[in-house]
Amino acid sequence: MSRMKKLVVGNWKLHGGRAFNAELIQGLLAADLAATAPRADVAVCPPFVFLSEVAAALQGSAIAVGSQDVSVQAQGAFTGEVAGPMIREVGGKYAIVGHSERRSYHGESDQLVADKAKAALTHGLIPIVCVGETLAEREAGQTEAVVGRQLQAVIDTLGEQLPQVVVAYEPVWAIGTGKTASPEQAQAVHAFLRTQLKGALAAAATVPLLYGGSVKPDNAAQLFAQADIDGGLIGGAALKAADFAAIARAA
Repeated sequence: MSRMKKLVVGNWKLHGGRAFNAELIQGLLAADLAATAPRADVAVCPPFVFLSEVAAALQGSAIAVGSQDVSVQAQGAFTGEVAGPMIREVGGKYAIVGHSERRSYHGESDQLVADKAKAALTHGLIPIVCVGETLAEREAGQTEAVVGRQLQAVIDTLGEQLPQVVVAYEPVWAIGTGKTASPEQAQAVHAFLRTQLKGALAAAATVPLLYGGSVKPDNAAQLFAQADIDGGLIGGAALKAADFAAIARAA
C-alpha cells in the first residue's frame, strides 16, 4: 500500500448547470464523505463559472474545490484568462494544469504547464500536474520518455517547490474511452514517476501520484491498492454522486 493519505479529485470538465450541480452536490453531501477524511482527501473541479457557487455549497463539508486550469498571469489585459488569486478568493484549493485536453486542444507546451504550476503555487493553490502518453506513443514504447519529459519541465521550473505539487498520470488512450490501464501498467508508470521525482529532490518522494483514466467504482480499489498510486483524478464517474462517493470510499 502507498505510504500516504489518498486524494480523489473529480474533474467535471465541460459539464454542469445550476440544477445539475445542485443535484450532484446534494448527492455528494448525502454520501457523508467526512467518514473518508482520515484516509482520503476529496475535491471537485467544476467549470470556472460555477466555482464560487460550488465552493459555497460545499463549505464546511469534507469536499474541497479546485479549478480545471489557471493562468500564468496574476492580472492584466489577458481576455478569457482566470488568475490564481481569483480562484483562491472564491474558495478554490487546487488547480488542474496540463490536462491532456488542454495540451491537445489548446496547444499547451510542457513549459507552459510548468509555468502554470508555478503560478498556482505562487497564489496559494495546489497544482495537480497532469502527464500522459497517447496510444501511438505507448505502442511505440515511448511512455517513459513522454511522461518523463512532461514531468522534467515541472521539476526544472519548480526546484525546491516540487514537493508542494500533486502529479496525475492520465494515459490519453484511457480517458473517456472506457479503456483503463491495468493496475500493473498504471503502477509501472507511477513507479517511474516516483523515481524521477525522488531523483530530482529527496523531499519530492512523497508527492501524491494520482491515476486518471476511466476509474470506476469496480476498479478503483484495485488501482488504489498499488504501491505508488495515491488516489485518482476522476472524469466521467465524478458526474454521478454514487459512483464518485464509491471511488472516494475505495481510497
